[in-house]
Amino acid sequence: MKLPLIRHICEFVEANDEDFVAEAIEVLEHMTDYDGLGDQEVDVLGELLSNLYGALEVEKTVRESGLERKEAMNAFMKRVQGSIN
Repeated sequence: MKLPLIRHICEFVEANDEDFVAEAIEVLEHMTDYDGLGDQEVDVLGELLSNLYGALEVEKTVRESGLERKEAMNAFMKRVQGSIN
């Protein structure tokens, strides 16, 4: 997960609509089912998916808790780092 990329996706959601990101996730998840993908390609898709899901989680936090986007991103990354440790 890359915080700058999540921030960039959040800016897209703010300017457009969350549905675009949700639909992109559906397409990428469908692509992971294709047997012809190599390990590196699956890893790239996984990284993209984790960033897209991360952005949706940040947007959900902003919407539900009223936190500023920067605070919501920091809280999200703390949760992610806590789950890794």
